[in-house]
Amino acid sequence: MQIGQPAGTKPAPAGAYANDNNLASLRVFVFALFFIFGGITSLNDVIIPKLKDLFTLSYAQAMLVQSAFFAAYFIVSLPAAAIVRRFGYMRTAVVGLLTMTAGCLLFIPAAASGVFATFLLALFVLAAGITIVQVVANPLISMLGAPATASSRLTFAQAFNSLGTTVFPYVGAILILGSLAQVDQATLDAAALAAYRAAESQVVVHTYIGLAIALAIVAVMVWLNRNKLVEHTSPEGSIWSAFDLLKQPRFAFGALCIFLYVGAEVAVGSIIVNYLMQTDVLGLGQEAAGKHVPLYWGGAMIGRFLGAYVLRICSPGKVLAAAGGIAAVLLLVSATSTGAVSGWSLLAIGLVNSIMFPTIFTLASEGLGERAAEGSGLICVAIVGGAIVPLMTGYAADVSGLRTSLAVPAVCYLLILAFGWYARRPLQRC
Repeated sequence: MQIGQPAGTKPAPAGAYANDNNLASLRVFVFALFFIFGGITSLNDVIIPKLKDLFTLSYAQAMLVQSAFFAAYFIVSLPAAAIVRRFGYMRTAVVGLLTMTAGCLLFIPAAASGVFATFLLALFVLAAGITIVQVVANPLISMLGAPATASSRLTFAQAFNSLGTTVFPYVGAILILGSLAQVDQATLDAAALAAYRAAESQVVVHTYIGLAIALAIVAVMVWLNRNKLVEHTSPEGSIWSAFDLLKQPRFAFGALCIFLYVGAEVAVGSIIVNYLMQTDVLGLGQEAAGKHVPLYWGGAMIGRFLGAYVLRICSPGKVLAAAGGIAAVLLLVSATSTGAVSGWSLLAIGLVNSIMFPTIFTLASEGLGERAAEGSGLICVAIVGGAIVPLMTGYAADVSGLRTSLAVPAVCYLLILAFGWYARRPLQRC
């Protein structure tokens, strides 16, 4: 049996395996993909306050950044799975990376226009590429090793995702938030306002042009190494058949929790800068608050490296339930306290977020057998929660304030707690 091919199962559509000589290099490639799409996604937390000030947006309007970005998961995930089935993992990864490159380059006309909607379009195209890459990365890392350690391996790979989300926001805060000019936009006429927005947008453009160059280089490297993975492609089968899996209660509940988890994680990350700037929290300036965002994502990185070990010795369901409960408590503490306690309890949520995605993913996918690839595609659709929950949080912030808006992600974490307890025992199938 070739390494990477699950024992006792038929090859899934677009199944793949690698020989011993290529296994390590392919794992490094997948870890790099997790680092890249995690880092670029986390830059949204830095762009939101930039665009909010630049276009004088409400919290709900600013959260449209996340809605435009994560809507791509809803629209692109299943077509991406079809591309994998037709062309294979490595070639599809190149498609995703080139789509990401195109999205980065779209920031050039977006800045020239000085119109908020054009930034949303650029973010959607960028996210479409990230969606394709993630549809490739999640199942591929599970194939590159023994099936028994797939959960721990995915958690370890997610740690590299968190490494990206730790590094990128810090650099982004310096490049993007540190240069915002202090101009009273109310004193500018229409022409002057458009010129001001176009000029200030250039700092965003320069950041994404650099990313476009890096992504193009990675795409070339992946293409040159595409034959290291032995793949079995199949153009047959309907992508819509995956929805039959929702008839299975455990999978359906798990997919819902992916929706809730991504939504809660993104919602908290999106308000960190504005939350820490409040005078009754830490009272920081915009750039200083932006530099705290990596602490939120860095907690997830540390937790995932530790979680890869903890999940080998403890019930994943119980660990998930504990993490969901702690996250809800931290939100309550942050909402009802002031000063350092309020700020740091919000940032600490990153640590307990760490094991949630890979644990929910593996618990939901348990027992799917040869339909695991279909389940992976459908779970990626559920990542659209990152488009909806932050928008709900933004509306709550506009109506009742940032502190009260924390109730939205708190409800999400409580439902994740319930799923962890529900799935605490191994699934028994007839």
